[in-house]
Amino acid sequence: MVKTLVVLILLFDGTILHERIDFTSPINVTNCWALGESYREIFSTHSWGDQNGAPDFRFDGRKQGWYLNDGRGTIQGIYCD
Repeated sequence: MVKTLVVLILLFDGTILHERIDFTSPINVTNCWALGESYREIFSTHSWGDQNGAPDFRFDGRKQGWYLNDGRGTIQGIYCD
């Protein structure tokens, strides 16, 4: 049985990609999920957003997310198929 890890990527131009990684060796859903977490940690960097300093100390969470290290966009999610 072939399992596929699907990584949902939102490019900065608004395009959504479904990057598919097939595994031919036996793999269960739990292992697939762990591989997805590893993929995210290796190929992207997390940002908490913008924290402004004094005098207002506002936090802008709109830039929070997992940004791909190659600069294409952000990871929006992963799932196993």
